[in-house]
Amino acid sequence: MSEVRNAAEAHRYEIVEDGVVAGFAEYMEVRGDRIVFTHTEIDPAFEGKGLGSALIGAALEDARDREQLIVPICPFVAKYVHKHTEFVPFLDERIRKAFE
Repeated sequence: MSEVRNAAEAHRYEIVEDGVVAGFAEYMEVRGDRIVFTHTEIDPAFEGKGLGSALIGAALEDARDREQLIVPICPFVAKYVHKHTEFVPFLDERIRKAFE
């Protein structure tokens, strides 16, 4: 069973599988109202299990719930948003048109 947690002190969301950090999505917060996702990585031992998508989905939901505008610099996050258009309204307005 996997769990996604915000490791705020490390500026990243982590996905934990059976007690082991299987991957993370790094971010920067800008002025408290924007979250910039910069890099996502899944440990090769855990690849192919859908953990990257689970991680990003939970991270984006958390950012949305905290009313932060999302800036997907990380290519994996950007690709996820293209496939899951329910997050487009929560993108930073300066880049939203690229995803519509």
